[in-house]
Amino acid sequence: MASKRKNKQLFIDKQALATLSFAKEGLLAPVDKLMNKKEAQEVDRSGYYKGIPFPFPFIIAPFGKKNANVLINATQGEELDFVVNGEIKGHIKVNEVFEIDKRRRIEQIFGTYDPSNPETALFLKRLGDYAVSGDYELDFNDIKEIKKTINEAKKRVKPKNVTSVMMSARPFHRAHERLIRITLEKTDLLVIFLLKPYTEDLISYDLRFKTLQYFVDNYLPKSRVVIVPFENTYIFAGYNNAVLDSICAHNLGCDKLVLGQNHSGIGMYYDKNEMKSLLTKYESLKINVEIITEFVYCNACKTLVSKNTCPHGQHRHLKYDSESLMELLKVGILPPAVLMRKDISAILLSEMFPNRFENIQKIYDNIFPTSGLLESHDEKDFYLELMTLHQTVSLT
Repeated sequence: MASKRKNKQLFIDKQALATLSFAKEGLLAPVDKLMNKKEAQEVDRSGYYKGIPFPFPFIIAPFGKKNANVLINATQGEELDFVVNGEIKGHIKVNEVFEIDKRRRIEQIFGTYDPSNPETALFLKRLGDYAVSGDYELDFNDIKEIKKTINEAKKRVKPKNVTSVMMSARPFHRAHERLIRITLEKTDLLVIFLLKPYTEDLISYDLRFKTLQYFVDNYLPKSRVVIVPFENTYIFAGYNNAVLDSICAHNLGCDKLVLGQNHSGIGMYYDKNEMKSLLTKYESLKINVEIITEFVYCNACKTLVSKNTCPHGQHRHLKYDSESLMELLKVGILPPAVLMRKDISAILLSEMFPNRFENIQKIYDNIFPTSGLLESHDEKDFYLELMTLHQTVSLT
């Protein structure tokens, strides 16, 4: 997006650009613009914008001395360019510039002010002292593509109801499978929002998408499931993310949002023996939010169960803990098949540790039974056969 003239510039990152696009593309409706000082103060006081729940002011306060100098000297009606990684990606027509309370901004998003928290410390490094409001235009098509994908799926399926699930699938395990299957039983179309992070990770977004798509293609009626990336920007980092997830899902055409009990931002608690969450105070949200209890594998039941329906104690339960599974994958260990489907594990390890073995064909031929014919095998095949050996019980 080239400027017609030489404008002053505001330097922002892709997270800020994506966040601005959420409002511009209607995902945060009725919030469709940057709030001015009066609007921001009202949202901070009430938790509502135009009668609709919204947990904190929607503002942008870009960090840095250059940005601060541009904003301090900006005049009403002046056009400023948004610059991301050296490229002009939009512009804003200045309506108002106002100073913000950085401590209060942190409290609004994270629920508390704790600079020792890594996420808070990271956010402080990108938060400036001045916010700007006004009409803006962007060169960012990612969220447009999300809307297009969902609309195409709805045209294809013609669903009476659409349900959404938010997940990171880091890694994709059996409890995720159960959650998806239970949800799919009660809806015509399931939209899986796969959280797309802005930090490097051992399992890349593309690899997580690949494993999830593999499961959908091979084990579900794939015409009724669509996976779309969800830009997991800094506004979703805090304790209000379940509220924002609900708003976005509704504005993307979903009737229901299904969340796991351990989803951050739910804040489950008991009030007079009734289970409630932080979502309770936002009962006017225009979407049905269903909270699913935690799944475990019970050694007594011999199956995957809900903790609410299993009569056996925790000493009988295998937990689907993502961080623990990541620790196994990090050092190249195959997770037990009861925790992760073996073909999913094989896809992950073969891509996380490419060319790990000096001669994979020789190892394969020397360990596993073959047809006697010349066969070619890759590392994914090796992990699949290795898992089969792990499950052999005659000598254990």
